[in-house]
Amino acid sequence: MKNAVIIGSGPAGISAVLYTVRAGIPTTIISKGLGALGKAETVENFYGVGAVSGAELHLRGVEQARALGVEFIEDEVVGLNWNGKYEIEAKSGRYVADAVILATGSSRKAPKIKGISEFEAKGVSYCAVCDAFAARGTHSVVIGAGEYALHEADALSGVAERITILTNAQTENKLDDSVFEAKGYSVVHTPIREICGEGRVSSVKLADGCEIACSMVFVALGVAGSVELARKVGAYIENGKLTVDEGMSLGLPGLYAAGDCTGGILQISKAVYEGTKAAFSAIKFIKGGE
Repeated sequence: MKNAVIIGSGPAGISAVLYTVRAGIPTTIISKGLGALGKAETVENFYGVGAVSGAELHLRGVEQARALGVEFIEDEVVGLNWNGKYEIEAKSGRYVADAVILATGSSRKAPKIKGISEFEAKGVSYCAVCDAFAARGTHSVVIGAGEYALHEADALSGVAERITILTNAQTENKLDDSVFEAKGYSVVHTPIREICGEGRVSSVKLADGCEIACSMVFVALGVAGSVELARKVGAYIENGKLTVDEGMSLGLPGLYAAGDCTGGILQISKAVYEGTKAAFSAIKFIKGGE
C-alpha cells in the first residue's frame, strides 16, 4: 500500500497527518520533537484555544494524532533522495515513502558567513551526495558539527582526498571530535570569517587569521531542515525559503512543504492551513488523481 512520511511534528505536520490518516493512507511522522512552537511561552491567538504554552499545544496535537494510530519516530533526518520513491535518511535508519511533506519549520538562527551566497555553485554546496563528483581528489571542508555534518562528510569519504570539519564554534547538537577523527576527518573549532576565492572557492579564512586552502565547501550547519532536505532533490529555493504552488507542491512528484519553511507570516494559523492543503494534495497524488 502506498504511504506518506511527514518530516516535522509542529502545527503544519500534525495538521497534515490528521487528514492523510483519515483518508486511509499509512503515514509516519519523523521528528526530533519540539521546534519553534516549544519556545512560545503562551499562545493566545489561535482559534478555539485559550492561553496555553507552546509545549502544551504541541503535546495536544501529538496526542490527537496518536489517537488515530499515527506512528511517530523520534529521529534526526539528514538526507532525502528520490529514485522512483522517496528515501528518507535518518540518524537511526532509512525510510521509504511515495509522498513526503516537509514541515520542519524555519531556522530562526542562520549563521551569516561572508562568501556563502556569492560562491553557491562555485564551490559552495548544500548537498554532498549531489556534488561529490566536484570534490573528487580535492581538499573539501564541511561546515557543521552534528549528525548532519557527519552525514555529509561520509558522503564525501573515498571521493575527496582530504576532509576537514569546521564547526564554526557551534555547540548545539555537536558531536564529540572523536566521532569525526575516528573516520579520518580533521576538526577545527575556530569561527569562520569568510569564504574566499576569485570566481571559485579557494580557501576559508578563520577569525584568528588562519586560512585553510580548499576547493569545495559543503554547508551542513545545525540540523537539516526542510530547505536543506529539499535542496537535495533539486527543489527550487528562493531567499532561503521553499517555493511552492497553490497545492503546496515543490514541483516534484509527491513532494510538498508546509509551515514556516515556505515563508510568509510565521503563525500557527498559517502552518495549519498549509499543512491541510499539503495533505489534500498528497492524498490526491497517492490515490492517482494527480
